[in-house]
Amino acid sequence: MMRWDIFCHVIDNYGDIGVCWRLSRQLAAEHGISVRLWVDDLASLQPLCPAVDTRLAVQHCQGVELRKWVEPWPDVEPAEVVIEAFGCELPQRYVEAMAIPRPCQPDQCSEDKTTKRVWINLEYLSAESWVEGCHGLASPHPRLPLTKYFFFPGFSAATGGLLREAGLLAQRAARQRQPATGWRQLGLPEPETGQTTVSLFCYDHAPISALLAAWAAASMPVRCLLPMGKALAQAAGWAGKTALKAGDRVMRGNLTLQVIPFLTQADYDHLLWLCDCNFVRGEDSFVRAQWAARPLVWQIYPQADNAHQVKLEAFLARYCQGLSNDDAAAVRRFHGCWNGGGRLLDWDGFWWRRARLQAHAQAWATQLAQAADLASNLVDFCMNQQAPDQSNDSTMQGAGTLGQTAYD
Repeated sequence: MMRWDIFCHVIDNYGDIGVCWRLSRQLAAEHGISVRLWVDDLASLQPLCPAVDTRLAVQHCQGVELRKWVEPWPDVEPAEVVIEAFGCELPQRYVEAMAIPRPCQPDQCSEDKTTKRVWINLEYLSAESWVEGCHGLASPHPRLPLTKYFFFPGFSAATGGLLREAGLLAQRAARQRQPATGWRQLGLPEPETGQTTVSLFCYDHAPISALLAAWAAASMPVRCLLPMGKALAQAAGWAGKTALKAGDRVMRGNLTLQVIPFLTQADYDHLLWLCDCNFVRGEDSFVRAQWAARPLVWQIYPQADNAHQVKLEAFLARYCQGLSNDDAAAVRRFHGCWNGGGRLLDWDGFWWRRARLQAHAQAWATQLAQAADLASNLVDFCMNQQAPDQSNDSTMQGAGTLGQTAYD
């Protein structure tokens, strides 16, 4: 069985660990890979997987070996494939150990009868066009006989694709055909007749109060499902309360605000499938909302000098293809307001297009599903690099070399 090490340095939210946890489980379950997931903050994983014990340095959960990333780094033999998630920088002792030759399996031998380790830097998702030209590029180490490859998730066949488990869309379709069962399993009541149900997962600096006010003044009833998290503070202030907790409900105008527990990844997927519209953030929930085939509103992670606005527009340019000019403008306008555009959030002006936005979301998910998923692309890429006839500086689809700047 091939062994993979995945390293995740948790920044400040659930996106990094969310992606790594989904990837690890899919590699183990669908590709028979022995995965060690190294995490520097197990507490961030526990809400996504309550079975995780933050006190343990080593544990197994859902087919994945979880390791606490600690310093000083222990003596550990590197795996055949090493994933450095989002440029997290591997421990130097581990990198040095990667350069030590390891006896190979018969089908993975290089000319010197050793296994070639594959080192991948898994990048953040972006819809920008330059990603296609950088996907698969190699960066030789300036001192050690190692090469790092840059693997970019994306929305086209020229990128690494998106995380999507086998059978995911069939499971979604089955759940959406029986919504009453889904709501019951989540412990939530079904929506009332004529009520729009929206999930709200956002950063705490989002204009939450303005959105809640827009829903309260909406022409049609809205039920907002808000999970436990930092965003609750602003919601509580809007509601005139000192705090909110799971189970609380606030009713104002046409809005019913319902606070729900923080959900596991599986339950969160089910919530996205059942809601009429999903407000999501970052990367993990953003991708899952697209597979939900429901209208979505994305809050992108903020970057210095408003660099995130370029990334947001790059996605919208792709996503809005197939919409009428008027509908595309409404989607762009609402996203711009939600991402700090400084204008009023016109919910009614956005949501009266609901039928067309729903049809578009379904078509978008179907289009994305025509491409291979990220985990499968990643496995194929690594196997190609390990094949005996591959040289150390080979890259995907003939891509070139990035150089040594990544190590400077």
